[in-house]
Amino acid sequence: MRKALATIVAVTVAFLSTTGSSWAQRKAEPGTFDYYVLSLSWSPTYCAKEESQGNPDQCGVDRKFGFVVHGLWPQYSAGGYPANCTRDRSVPKAVVDQTMPIMPSVGLIVHQWQKHGTCTGLNATDYFARIRTAYEKVKIPAEFHSTASGLSVPATQVERLFVQANPGLTPESVAVVCSKRDVAEVRLCMDKDLGFVACGEKVVDRCRRDAILSAAR
Repeated sequence: MRKALATIVAVTVAFLSTTGSSWAQRKAEPGTFDYYVLSLSWSPTYCAKEESQGNPDQCGVDRKFGFVVHGLWPQYSAGGYPANCTRDRSVPKAVVDQTMPIMPSVGLIVHQWQKHGTCTGLNATDYFARIRTAYEKVKIPAEFHSTASGLSVPATQVERLFVQANPGLTPESVAVVCSKRDVAEVRLCMDKDLGFVACGEKVVDRCRRDAILSAAR
């Protein structure tokens, strides 16, 4: 019995050593990725969730954000992304203060650095500077500057409005993501120099036909 078990273990190890090479090549290494996804979160949808009420910086009664940054994520063209490349969770307070106007959550800032920023090959200061630069390169369509309660735009038009507002942006560079029937995020694909590029595999629209972007909270 022990000999048979040893044989099974040996065969299993041999199998993994021959088939696992592709996995090893995909091991997350800082700076090894193909392009970025800049994810812009529609704040009214986020703040409508019960679990979001504990974030007064973004969802307090006096906070009227529209599109804010969810993250800047390194991506692989073939699909997937590197994550948690180091255990570093430290973000300088000055960097947090500079980033809060467009990413209004300390917890989110720290989480994005640990999960995504550590895989860019940048330090925390340069990563969040890159986020701010990426955000500044995107023109938010005028239709979304107001979060008045009467705002209601079909999800199918959100992508078109972003493309119209941003020269060089194409439908292949944008993905709209919804939570049930509410637009939650717009994801824009950018190269390492922050120019617009076509998205890779699995960065696609995820919305129902009847989904809308609204400001109701």
